[in-house]
Amino acid sequence: MKLEHVSGSLETVEGLFNYVEQMGYGELHMKMDPATGLKAIVAIHNTNLGPALGGCRCIEYPTTAAAVVDALRLARGMTYKAALSSIPQGGGKAVLIRPQKIQDPKAYFEAFGRFVNDLGGRYITAKDSGTTMENLDHIASQTPFIASTTAMTGEDGDPSPYTALGVRRGIEAAVYFKLKRKNMEGLHVAIQGVGVVGYFLAKDLVARGAKITISDINPDAIQRAVDEFGANVVNPNEIHAVDCDIYAPCALGATLNKDSIPQIKASIIAGAANNQLAEPADCDSLIAKNILYAPDYVINAAGLIHASTKYNHLSDDVAKEKILAIYDTLYTIFDRAQLEQKTTCEIADTMAEEKFLN
Repeated sequence: MKLEHVSGSLETVEGLFNYVEQMGYGELHMKMDPATGLKAIVAIHNTNLGPALGGCRCIEYPTTAAAVVDALRLARGMTYKAALSSIPQGGGKAVLIRPQKIQDPKAYFEAFGRFVNDLGGRYITAKDSGTTMENLDHIASQTPFIASTTAMTGEDGDPSPYTALGVRRGIEAAVYFKLKRKNMEGLHVAIQGVGVVGYFLAKDLVARGAKITISDINPDAIQRAVDEFGANVVNPNEIHAVDCDIYAPCALGATLNKDSIPQIKASIIAGAANNQLAEPADCDSLIAKNILYAPDYVINAAGLIHASTKYNHLSDDVAKEKILAIYDTLYTIFDRAQLEQKTTCEIADTMAEEKFLN
């Protein structure tokens, strides 16, 4: 999602208000619980389409300001993602500033659960980086406003296969639009990151006749892909420059930047990673190279779709139908971008805003 420049230092109250105002907020809530060490931030960006849904991230941050920025940016992105996924949710995110050691995890996450409950249903939490299903079950003991519990999703609650399915459908939409191909047979896909979503994506693409080249910083993830798929392996610093049809970033963000883009040989970029563009202007650079880009918050939306359908007690069939529709949404974005002579990033943002701002 294209994020415009915002001014103001978060080190001052005035700067914080300027920042959230320019991002179109919304609500920002903070909670401290000295007894458990909880320092929690909940950002609610927009609820025009329904209660804000977004995961609970529990990681260490260098500063409180960094944690606030993370919550604000992620929640804003969830608004856009939910709008284009046609689910009845707004955008929100929780960030827990993880201490070096959580002395009593049960009490810690129960305290966060009470915080979520106090928000009265305007924010619905879910699994994210640094949280386990056991943590989510502790949260659920204090609030019904949660979309990830073992009762809902099973013991592991892993949304990765769903996300990979959505990404694969997005790749197929891009392949049809750009290459006029209705199948993946013989196409070469370079996948950055095969630890979780990337693994399921690679497995799916190989089953459909694609050739894959992979990279990962985890040797175990690499070995699994080599053993199961016979994947070709390159250094993580070289994966973006592989001579291929499709580059699929499925690991770190900001891999599309002023240094990497000139080296990219793929004609399509479509992957699961969040925040793939280092700067908004990088989307223009992709257009200049005649590269078709699938905006990340559109193609990787299946995890959010799955969480929403679980929370709203809808069937897996409903979830799958909405996930498969990522193909149609992306194709519409590609087509409209071509007709209006704009970037796919601009069109995706516009289409989302047409839904949640009206």
